[in-house]
Amino acid sequence: MGNEASYPEEMCSSFDQDEIKRLSKRFKKLAFDGSGALSVKESVRLPELWQSPLVQRGFSIFGTDSHGEVDFKEFILGTSQFSVKGDEEQKLRSAFSVYDMDKDGYISNGKLFPVLKMMVGDNLQDWQSQQIADRSSITLDTDGDGKISFEEFSAVVGGLEIHKKLVVIV
Repeated sequence: MGNEASYPEEMCSSFDQDEIKRLSKRFKKLAFDGSGALSVKESVRLPELWQSPLVQRGFSIFGTDSHGEVDFKEFILGTSQFSVKGDEEQKLRSAFSVYDMDKDGYISNGKLFPVLKMMVGDNLQDWQSQQIADRSSITLDTDGDGKISFEEFSAVVGGLEIHKKLVVIV
């Protein structure tokens, strides 16, 4: 775990060696149980994450093998998407994947609602969240096929320059 020398250079192209070492130290501090993997329970020890409703969703995006934990390789690959050196499309694809829960390449109204509900919690009633999902779906679904493709998503969201805010400083 955390041996940065054991990973291919292309995997770590978003970070220099000093950043990899800092990430390795952070990972080891977070993965306190010695398993070599970071669980949701361990991650919520971070003040930035303990109240985030999307922590579990983030784990399913970072953790590529569906075991509910993130190993160091997955941690580096996931974090690299948000590095300063990461490109706009990569960051937009990460944002898109939050909503594309079944990884079919589309966001339907049915997928949008539960993610919105996770984000707003009890601050809005279900009908209000559904209205936001409905309006978002209508606005983003420019070809009228009932689902939002990555291209439709990035045409709108990319114009908001959200990718400039999706940055992790190591």
